Amino acid sequence: MEGGNSPSLQLQQLPLATAAVSVQPHTDSFSYKENLIGALLAIFGHLVTSIALNLQKYSHIRLAGSKDPRAYFKTKTWWCGLFLLVLGELGVFSSYAFAPLSLIVPLSAVSVIASAIIGIIFIKEKWKPKDFLRRYVLSFVGCGLAIVGTYLLITFGPNSHEKMTGENITRHLVSWPFLLYMLVEIIIFCLLLYFYKEKNVNYIVVILLLVALLGSMTVVTVKAVAGMIVVSIQGNLQLDYPIFYIMLVCMIATAIFQATFLAQASQLYDSSQIASVGYILSTTVAITAGATFYLDFTGEDVLHICMFALGCLIAFLGVFLITRNKKKSVPFEPYISMDAMPGMLNMHDKGIAVQPDLKASFSYGALENNDSMPEIYTPATLPIVQEQHGSKGVSAPPYRVLEHSKKE
Repeated sequence: MEGGNSPSLQLQQLPLATAAVSVQPHTDSFSYKENLIGALLAIFGHLVTSIALNLQKYSHIRLAGSKDPRAYFKTKTWWCGLFLLVLGELGVFSSYAFAPLSLIVPLSAVSVIASAIIGIIFIKEKWKPKDFLRRYVLSFVGCGLAIVGTYLLITFGPNSHEKMTGENITRHLVSWPFLLYMLVEIIIFCLLLYFYKEKNVNYIVVILLLVALLGSMTVVTVKAVAGMIVVSIQGNLQLDYPIFYIMLVCMIATAIFQATFLAQASQLYDSSQIASVGYILSTTVAITAGATFYLDFTGEDVLHICMFALGCLIAFLGVFLITRNKKKSVPFEPYISMDAMPGMLNMHDKGIAVQPDLKASFSYGALENNDSMPEIYTPATLPIVQEQHGSKGVSAPPYRVLEHSKKE
């Protein structure tokens, strides 16, 4: 009986094994479709966000001379930009639920490309064709390289997909590769923060590396939150897991601190430098975090990894060339600098400012901190003297000038 039953059992199990093997190609094709959906959502989101920011900037420029500091609230252009900004951010947010983290992060180069094209189209100054080509040739080359790099990223991007359930995210969170990565990142972040706050090391690489380290945790948590929301919409509720709210709080906190450091960097450096250096550092650190936490490159062959790295390098070069060509903003000076006038003496060497700084009065030649000045540099006073009538009926001058000596 046992010998006769065993062959029948083996024959009954063969179709099940064959069916299990046949599922794998369908899963691969579906994962490539998810990659395409996520990439298109990210491209759409970054493109719409770039248009929105330029619309709001255009609204602020038009109302620059308005007495009302909030006059842009009354314009349709600004509100249209705000609506497009929210739509674009929702597109980028939802893209993380479909495609791997390492594929979505480098696609932020699309916003740089769109901003460069919009800036070239809406130029307000007169130019000749030769001057235009000489001035903007780097922007055109950079846009072409960024587009080629984006194509390579989409084509050879990682193809790892898993359901963003509470169990999977918790398992990744306590895995030893990610714990080791977090330990190294925390040590580097604390060292950079110490040198930045205590030693006043204000290099752009230091500030933007702080932003990149925070941003890597932001995108990791964004993918977890977006993935769990999509899985919940599909019918498998994930919002009752505590890990969802932990990731949500980390996402908001890291985004706020990231914006704080970016604001500090924008006060010290030009926006084009922040855009290029920030993109390179943030993309590199975020890809490393995605490969460590979500194991994006597990199972990928060497050719795909090398082509993906080549696409990143080409995109980096394209963004660098685009931002390299931007004009540096010249601060407005409300007075003529005496240092620039030949033969004009000034008192800056003694620590006394003849002319005001931008933070002080805008009056030409006004002295700063008059209370702390020596009396020799204070303006002469004209004390009023009472009228004295002479005997001959000739009135004396109503005032007289007192001469001040250096001792007084």
